[in-house]
Amino acid sequence: MVLTAKLELRQGHALVMTPQLQQAIKLLQLTNLELLAYLDQEVERNPLLEHADPENSQRDDNDSMDRDRSAEGSNETGLEPDDEPEPIVLDVAQMSEAETFTDTADAPLDLNYEEVFEADAAPSQVGPTAEFSNLRDTFRSNDFDEDTIGLEQTLSHETSLKEHLLDQLGVDVIDPVDRIIGTHIIDTVDETGYIVGELEGIGEMVGCSLDRVEATLSILQKFDPPGVLARDLGECLAAQLREQDRLDPVMQRFLENLDLLARHDYQALAKTCGVDTEDITDMAAEIRSLNPKPGLLFGNEVLQPVVPDVFVRPNPGGGWQIELNNDTLPSVLVNTPYYAEISGQAKSQQEKAYLSERLSSANWLVKSLDQRANTILRVATELARQQGAFLVHGIEHLRPLNLRDIASAIEMHESTVSRVTANKYISTPRGIFPMKYFFTSALSSSSGGQAHSAESVRHRIKELIDNETLDAVLSDDKIVEVLNSSGIDIARRTVAKYREVMRIPSSVERRRQKRVAS
Repeated sequence: MVLTAKLELRQGHALVMTPQLQQAIKLLQLTNLELLAYLDQEVERNPLLEHADPENSQRDDNDSMDRDRSAEGSNETGLEPDDEPEPIVLDVAQMSEAETFTDTADAPLDLNYEEVFEADAAPSQVGPTAEFSNLRDTFRSNDFDEDTIGLEQTLSHETSLKEHLLDQLGVDVIDPVDRIIGTHIIDTVDETGYIVGELEGIGEMVGCSLDRVEATLSILQKFDPPGVLARDLGECLAAQLREQDRLDPVMQRFLENLDLLARHDYQALAKTCGVDTEDITDMAAEIRSLNPKPGLLFGNEVLQPVVPDVFVRPNPGGGWQIELNNDTLPSVLVNTPYYAEISGQAKSQQEKAYLSERLSSANWLVKSLDQRANTILRVATELARQQGAFLVHGIEHLRPLNLRDIASAIEMHESTVSRVTANKYISTPRGIFPMKYFFTSALSSSSGGQAHSAESVRHRIKELIDNETLDAVLSDDKIVEVLNSSGIDIARRTVAKYREVMRIPSSVERRRQKRVAS
């Protein structure tokens, strides 16, 4: 066998991920906020792109005619607020039939801003109203060079936990080394008031011993609110009890065995602390009156509610109406008049190639946004069709569903459906749910009927436990018997796994809790 070098020509098929295709795939899995940030970057990079202005949705007839004529000449496309996909109405009578979808037609985006500004310009006023006009223009001006006070500067400022601790540090601690150490310790405090990390790192950073850091920490732990700057729950509760002069040796042993309190094992606690059960009950009540997270008393970031991407509303004529949340759906425009103006001034081949590439990129981005909106609508519509019983009757009728079921119904790949449903929320008459919530595994039926959704089974287990009494606490085996009698084929280990996922204690601990509560 002789090894020689030679040239061969072969023909084959290969999938090439172009940058445009990668961009379209990336847009599918972005939330509306992430999409807005991404579009901000694209608008900065591409001079032919600009954000769609909702106030320009109502234009005069002359602008509309100019836009149509420019569209015929340039043959470019764009996605405007008026071009967003129309709501899809899902009829209950047609739920078993295949759905037909049509793509939204593209329209050119060539808003003439000079004419808009000229049309909106108001004539100068004279006479008695001139002074009022000048005052009004002063308030309307957007000159950021002037020393004006913005509305955000008039809002009240809520003191944060770290600011509160630093204020006390500047008053109560005199030694400069202790102040430096205290500043670093306060920087490690989380929103609940606990120290995150190890003190050894602070000692190495400041250049002092661990004993000096702990001595400074003992001073800081006397700050307000009591219990702040603790390293664990026991230390936090001990500081609050010390403030109330209730930290005796028995209580100290009690705090060292909080795991027994979590299990409501009062007999073991009484034996460990050397007191009777009645004293343990009083001590437990005193512990529960303390604040395990003292840092939450101060200003924290306001939690923003979940904003749904899709709305599912009941249709008055029957069925469901599915539409996108246009209030949070960002969009961009392709400024074709600007392209027509500067393309005629381009002289070199390099300038022409750059403008052509920017125009192609802008139009591809707009088409990708249009495709993203329609794909989300298609997936949401199929979800509403598949889970129609859940929308009407509740979680007990949630059916098992996977990505393949949706992908085959709308003739898309499973990866596309997975990207569309990632980090997206859907508003239904039953509440706001992540789109991934509707995809659950199946549990077979013991009677050979339709399979049950794992989410509905977990809900059933929680209902059984919530309705149990002290005399009839259900064990995992008993829950299995009840579910099997209801037609749900489930194993004991599966019940235990679901119970642990929902953070429900075992039957022994639940019996102890009910006995203490009674």
